Amino acid sequence: MELFVFICAAVMVLLGALGVILRSHPVHAALSLVLTLFGVAVLFVAQDAHFLAAVQVIVYAGAIVVLFLFVIMLLGVDKAEDIKTEPLTAQRPLALVLGVGVFAVLATAIITSTDSVVRRGDGLSPTEVADPDANIRQIARSIFGDYVFAFEVVSILLLVAVVGTVLLTRRQRRVEVVSK
Repeated sequence: MELFVFICAAVMVLLGALGVILRSHPVHAALSLVLTLFGVAVLFVAQDAHFLAAVQVIVYAGAIVVLFLFVIMLLGVDKAEDIKTEPLTAQRPLALVLGVGVFAVLATAIITSTDSVVRRGDGLSPTEVADPDANIRQIARSIFGDYVFAFEVVSILLLVAVVGTVLLTRRQRRVEVVSK
């Protein structure tokens, strides 16, 4: 039964990921992302990480994808654009250099952090391991203890993204009204 659940969830994740990459319509790509996130949530449930599964569905599939869809609909990204006309000529080479750099940093982080991988439940007392809420407490200690600064920076980044989207949309409407 566990193998069947894993295979179904893995197929959901892979098909959703392929849909995100291969779909040309941005709304369809965002909906494929929802399928991927639900597949990951099923994998969390299979590992008895129910809190992470709920967070995956509520925060990522619920809030973040809705934010993506809001931005897509607000900016009208689904309109066809001429790809051959590039306003920034150095954009593609710069993206390639940044992509290679991010890949190098990620590969270095994976190679150097293999020693820091711990088994599930390490760092918890035996009573905490038997407790069904142990992973919730461990995540809370991690987020609101060690990584509270990063957590707050991400929240500010999301707020700036939403405000920037609203400002971009208002500027475009003003230009359209003036030109008419």
